[in-house]
Amino acid sequence: MPIRVMIVEDNPNLRLALRSLVSISDDLVCVGDYESALPQIDFSDQNMPDVVLMDIDLPGENGISYTRRIKEKYPFVNILMLTVVEQEEKIMDAICAGASGYLIKSAIPENILENIRVVNKGGSPLTPSIARVIFKNIRSQQSDKKEKVYLSSREAEVLNGLVNGLTYKMIAQKHFISVDTVRSYIRSVYEKLEVHSRSEAIVRALNDKLV
Repeated sequence: MPIRVMIVEDNPNLRLALRSLVSISDDLVCVGDYESALPQIDFSDQNMPDVVLMDIDLPGENGISYTRRIKEKYPFVNILMLTVVEQEEKIMDAICAGASGYLIKSAIPENILENIRVVNKGGSPLTPSIARVIFKNIRSQQSDKKEKVYLSSREAEVLNGLVNGLTYKMIAQKHFISVDTVRSYIRSVYEKLEVHSRSEAIVRALNDKLV
């Protein structure tokens, strides 16, 4: 099955370029492209995306708010932010809203297809400049850490797999457990860390030096 990609981008030229880029790839298919957020999120079997390419500065509702709405209804959908914005606040807000990756538009052409594949496999691609902003934010929060979290050895192993970009299946194979067992450990980790997404868990894990 090809990876189903939805594009939300208000720049018509870039939106067309992204659609064309997706369309020429054998393992990807575009299931919709939009210039703004949809008022109602009701994906059907035909247009359910695996990955959403999401601009932040959309007319009307911004991409961060739209990301949050999509993740609330379809938590399994992966959202890859595409933006010219490198502001720390917006980056962290996007991650907390459930974004799985964050790329600067100027870096798109050479690696967008590969990053779509990485996100679909459970990875979290970041443009290097964005990664630096995130780590700067993590360091700045060292003096304001949450209460120490204690994870079991298996929970720590599963969390380490998330941080290293492994999929659930890869984590299961590495530790000789089932995918359902991996999901169970991840639910427990999310509860202990008080997070709701892979990206939030990774930030918390790095911030609290849990891995």
